[in-house]
Amino acid sequence: MTFAFFLGAGNIIFPPQAGLMAGEHTLTAMLGFLLTAVGLPLIGIVAVAVAGGGWNGLTRDLPKSVATMMAVLIFIIIGPAFAAPRAGLVAYEMGFKPFLTAPDQLELTLFSIVFFAIAMLFSLSQGKLIDTIGKFLTPALFAALAILAIAVMVSPQGEIVAAQGDYVDQAFTKGFLEGYNTMDTFAALMFGMLIVDVIRKKGVESDVDTCKYLIMAGVIAAAGLAFVYISLFYLGATASTVANGATNGGEILASYVLALFGPAGQVILSVIIVLACLTTVIGLVSACADYFSSLTRFSYKAWVVVMSVTCAVVANVGLTQLISVSIPVLFALYPVAIVLIAMTLLRRFMPNPALAFRTVLGVSLVFALIDAAKVAGLDMSALSSLPLFDFGMAWLIPTTLTLVAMKFVGRVEANTVHS
Repeated sequence: MTFAFFLGAGNIIFPPQAGLMAGEHTLTAMLGFLLTAVGLPLIGIVAVAVAGGGWNGLTRDLPKSVATMMAVLIFIIIGPAFAAPRAGLVAYEMGFKPFLTAPDQLELTLFSIVFFAIAMLFSLSQGKLIDTIGKFLTPALFAALAILAIAVMVSPQGEIVAAQGDYVDQAFTKGFLEGYNTMDTFAALMFGMLIVDVIRKKGVESDVDTCKYLIMAGVIAAAGLAFVYISLFYLGATASTVANGATNGGEILASYVLALFGPAGQVILSVIIVLACLTTVIGLVSACADYFSSLTRFSYKAWVVVMSVTCAVVANVGLTQLISVSIPVLFALYPVAIVLIAMTLLRRFMPNPALAFRTVLGVSLVFALIDAAKVAGLDMSALSSLPLFDFGMAWLIPTTLTLVAMKFVGRVEANTVHS
């Protein structure tokens, strides 16, 4: 179930594009991508387990209002604003649109209504998520992906060519930043809570056992994701011949599958895409509804309906527009999520956890906003002297230095008071 939740639109459309652009530097780029798209989500699941399985545990050292605002923003991003509608759009663009003769806005609208209605029905049966997703949809999804992966490895459709763009000199960093697009670090923080709820509904009451099963689920999901990413990166790297002129990962994947399997390949690809996007949307809608029902007097089922309807409306904006709007937001908030995970795991080493959390998160947000403004097209050249500014990671060194300083600041204050 956890693997299926994570494996959505971004996980499938971004690796082939990165592989094609990285070319001879595919391995380096892939390592960077795996770090943010597999490593960080796994560590995020571990952090949720260490914190006791909930958002309150993760943010115990932050002011309640700040913690709530962070959670609301992340849930909006992975829910109705970006990730869930994007999954629906990818399902339409790659799983349904190729079979239409003259697709227009009406077909997209009708597909959105049907797709998110199905997701809503699955999400309403909250207690049966592990059965419906884990036992039925995931095996079908993984079988289709395994067929594709084996075919790519056995019969690559082209030679690996020279790297392009930023992948020439910055392959690892570019791959690392591309991993942001999966939004899985956000999802790990939120899915962790949902998975804990599912585990406990299966009769597991002990916190130690819950933590153990949560980490096991995270490891299984990470292994599955790594398998998918590696095969899709290799697919992209060997797609220069069959995907000449392709403008995005979806087109690369579609061209490659057509070359491998012929017209029947489109059916295989459609099954993969629709199942991957559907399972992810079910997870996102369920997680959002679960959280917002805890904040308000509205029930879980009411929030499922609200989320599903909102996602269907937003999905009609169009895939290109949605991705372009989401990128600056990701650059602003992804570093904060990374730092939150790191601080949760390092909390016991901090003399003053509350001061450390607030200071380090604040610094990461300030510098992440600089990266976000740059990506959004604003003139930030006055700050170009910042370390890693050109790489889109101006937040990293100031945040790391602040974190190290916090290891000593609390202790110094305590010694001063004692003396």
